[in-house]
Parts: sequence; structure tokens; C-alpha cells
Amino acid sequence: MVHIRISDLEKYAKENHVPIMLKDGIDFLTDYIKKNDIKNILEIGSAIGYSSIKMALVDCDIKVTTIERDDIMYNKAKENIETFNLNKQITIIHSDALDIELTDKYDLIFIDAAKAQYIKFFEKFKYNLKDSGVIITDNLSFHGLVEDSSNCSRNTKQLVKKIKNYIEFLKDNDEFETKFISIGDGISISKRIN
Repeated sequence: MVHIRISDLEKYAKENHVPIMLKDGIDFLTDYIKKNDIKNILEIGSAIGYSSIKMALVDCDIKVTTIERDDIMYNKAKENIETFNLNKQITIIHSDALDIELTDKYDLIFIDAAKAQYIKFFEKFKYNLKDSGVIITDNLSFHGLVEDSSNCSRNTKQLVKKIKNYIEFLKDNDEFETKFISIGDGISISKRIN
């Protein structure tokens, strides 16, 4: 039996340049799950399975469905989920999130995948959100570049522009009310306006 710790995942992510949630961001997220008695979670973007593992470890009743399109990331996440013995709690789907149709309803939808697709993810999966559920998005500061992208490459500036468009989309959304939280790499919490 291989013993692996969360710190091993953090080390692997750092050494292999895998973007995972910053420590205060993931702490905020797991705390939110605990306080709001969230049991059913959909995650867009698994990477190495770090955040889905952290979310599942909050409570043994929590079920996480996570989607990853990258082959290498999918295999690494699957391996990590198995090593943590969380197969019964975490279902990982190998696909592009925009290509799959889910019928389940979730307490929490966590968007942490291709930033250029954030609006599309939000629009597609809002139908899978329970009425009382929330959509949480990570990376809205994008390492501070959303606030200042003056020294960036053209590609990075285009990505920053897409994140800014997403922030405007959330602010102008008539269906959802969004709070922005300056923790981790910038988080938003969107709730349906009843």
C-alpha cells in the first residue's frame, strides 16, 4: 500500500508546474463546503485531482464528479484518487467539459479549468445546479495579472481579457448574484437570485 499525503500532491504540482489552488484558496473552499453542508459537487478541471481529493476529504458523505480532458492529467488524477482510496466518493470523467451532458443536480459547481471557456462552462452547467446551490470560480486574479497585465505577452493579455470579460459577465448577470473574494488567486461565489 502506497502512502501519499496531500503535501506530496502539492510538491508534485510545484515540481511539474501543475496549476493547483493556492493554500488559502483551497482552505476557503473546504471550509465553505463544511459550513454549508455541501454534499454533491461538480468540478470542471481535475488537473492531478488535488482539489477534488481535498473536497472529498471534508466528509465521507461528499460525492465529487470531476471532469478532465487532458490525458496525462486525467491518468495522474485517477491514480491519486485511487491512492487516497476515494474511488467511492470521486467520479472522474475523461472528456472536454463542453462535450458532455450531465443530468445530475449539484450543491456546488466548481470551475477551475480553461479560463478562456469560463463563460461557456457557467452557461452550460448552471442547469445542473440545485436551486439553492452555488457556482464557485477560481483564478479570477490570475496571479495579479487581472489587476496589472502591462508586462505580459500578447497571449497572456488575451487570456486576462477573457477573465475580465467573465468578471463583467458575472457582475451583469440578472440570474445570479456574485460575491468576489480576494483570497487565493481570486474567487467568486455565484448564487441564483430567487
